[in-house]
Amino acid sequence: MLACSVLMGACAQVPTTPATAPINPLLQPSSLPYQVPAFDRIRDEHFLPAFEAGMQQQLVEVSAITQSPEPPGFINTIEALERSGQLLGRVSTVFYSLTGANTNPTLQEIEQEIAPQLAAHRDAIYLDSELYARVRSLYQQRETLQLDPESLRLLERYHQSFVRAGARLNDDEKTQLRELNETLSTLTTQFQQNLLKDTNASMVVTDRRDDLLGLSADAIAAAAETAKANGQAGQWALTLQLPTGQPALASLQNRELRERLYLASSERGNNGNEFDNKEVVAQIAALRAQRAALLGYPTHAAYQLEDQTAATTAAVSELLDRLVPAAVANARAEAADLQQRINAEAKLAGRKPFTLAAWDWAYYAEQVRKARFDFDESQLRPYFELNRVLQDGVFYFAGQLYGLSFKERKDLPVYHPDVRVFEVFEADGKPLGLFYGDYYARASKRGGAWMNSFVSQSQLLGTQPVVANTLNIPKPPPGEPALLSFEEVNTLFHEFGHALHALFSDVRYPRFSGTSVPRDFVEYPSQVHEMWALYPQVLAHYARHHQSGEPMPQALVDKLLAAEKFNQGFATTEYLGATLLDQAWHRLSAGQPLQDPRIFEPSALRKAGLALETVPPRYRSTYFAHVFSGGYSAGYYSYIWSEVLDADTVEWFKENGGLTRANGDRFRKALLSRGGSQDAMTLYRDFRGRDPQIEPLLQRRGLDRAP
Repeated sequence: MLACSVLMGACAQVPTTPATAPINPLLQPSSLPYQVPAFDRIRDEHFLPAFEAGMQQQLVEVSAITQSPEPPGFINTIEALERSGQLLGRVSTVFYSLTGANTNPTLQEIEQEIAPQLAAHRDAIYLDSELYARVRSLYQQRETLQLDPESLRLLERYHQSFVRAGARLNDDEKTQLRELNETLSTLTTQFQQNLLKDTNASMVVTDRRDDLLGLSADAIAAAAETAKANGQAGQWALTLQLPTGQPALASLQNRELRERLYLASSERGNNGNEFDNKEVVAQIAALRAQRAALLGYPTHAAYQLEDQTAATTAAVSELLDRLVPAAVANARAEAADLQQRINAEAKLAGRKPFTLAAWDWAYYAEQVRKARFDFDESQLRPYFELNRVLQDGVFYFAGQLYGLSFKERKDLPVYHPDVRVFEVFEADGKPLGLFYGDYYARASKRGGAWMNSFVSQSQLLGTQPVVANTLNIPKPPPGEPALLSFEEVNTLFHEFGHALHALFSDVRYPRFSGTSVPRDFVEYPSQVHEMWALYPQVLAHYARHHQSGEPMPQALVDKLLAAEKFNQGFATTEYLGATLLDQAWHRLSAGQPLQDPRIFEPSALRKAGLALETVPPRYRSTYFAHVFSGGYSAGYYSYIWSEVLDADTVEWFKENGGLTRANGDRFRKALLSRGGSQDAMTLYRDFRGRDPQIEPLLQRRGLDRAP
């Protein structure tokens, strides 16, 4: 079979598999239930040939569209584009799931090799003049085509994608754009790989158990296991999580070790070693600005926001400007409280007090919380055992709110022994999809928590959803329970909210499936689902002591609820710091000199009124994976933007009876099931009956009144 490449303008023979060669399981749709990937058969060496075959196959499919003797029609052009690339999509989904959750040096080499090829492949399609001409012709006739609303939106979105991808550029400009896209794909891959390697290399090791005073017994045991696995038996190793602040900082009594841990975290990618990301960050920002200018936009932020619900940088600035003063004022007041605690402690010990530093904040915030609310965060952990939180908390609320039930499947292959698989059923017993849970941290997994789809729902393709949640909970020693912090519990509920968004998808076209919505809308449903973590009926069902099975005492529940707004000045300020760094990097215009992050960061934070040494940004630039290797460039504001909708929706649930099937069915039908098939804010207004109001968010974060 001949594959005519629209990129090269030539035909090449599609490689065939010799009869004696092992079968590449990626080259055919999976025969397993729900078309789940055959992880037990997929090998590293399968990916490159599968990528090559997938790209060639899609180019053949696109060539068939452009070379069709029939005039452009919705089915032979737009729907044909939706059907194209299924092999490439299948390979990419599995590959990038593994590079995120269970990578290795071979996969990292393949990732570096394939990233620019995939960028070139996408350009070969979206910069194809003949293909764009067909799409443009249909777009110009759209009012006369008598399309149903979802099909009309698909046509409009394809036209917009071609335009935003550069289809209207001249040939010289297209050549320049291709070069920019390939270079950027290489750099963003390099950023992520540098970060993973530097994170693993920066773990903090001590040979003194006394240095770990304050940590729980299970955390100390986990640190010993980590050191042993790293060839340092008899020592203790603290691994780093993605944000600047590390969980152990809240408990460690040893100030020197707190400082070491904080500096190891905050200096990732900034050490001048082989994993240094300073120059990578500067180049990515500059090239994104150059690409935006080529496409006709003043900045990369302006380009990105045009396609979001915010629409403009001015709209984002308006929201952030409203939040910054109150957040900073609250953070300063909180810092004063912590310094008083430090001074009192020093006086009692008969020594000179030290000045509060960033590595002290979490520890002394916990001390103030204990004194003010008679509440110790560590008291919660025995009541938050991972499996109980999952089964009796997350799955329980999904059953109560949506009628779902879950059955564990141990007959399906997984990519790591820690991964669990559950089949999801509707209230009437009808199978809905599959849910994968991958919860434990490991060296082969990138930091953070996320949801991804192995198979997306589509009526056009006849597929049902297969989704995964990935977290980074420290794995306990064998035989010990995994006891969670409340933040980890909250993350479990949050990521499952993303999973529900994908599981409930009920659209025709793959492009609109599940979480395929604007970036500043995608966090909204997941944030809403965080509310059930503390909902009395749900909390009482899962918060039970891992040994005795006794429910969490009501007095402790009351303290947890009372302390909920505590330290929100810090939490909001560190988030806004990262958000405004993201905006600053991506509001650079083309032609500006490369920026040194060590100079650019403090300058940007000062201009934003956020230069608090004790409250560093949640992410510094050199490990800000969301924006320099993920999909959130100029979009990290999305969390707070979505939280406006989330807080307003939580009020709706409370006003309408809370955890009821009627409420769940309405939220599912009006919003979760529609994916990107309708305008996001139209979906919100149809559900809520009005525009969102910011007051519930301000009240939630304690920003409705400055101290």
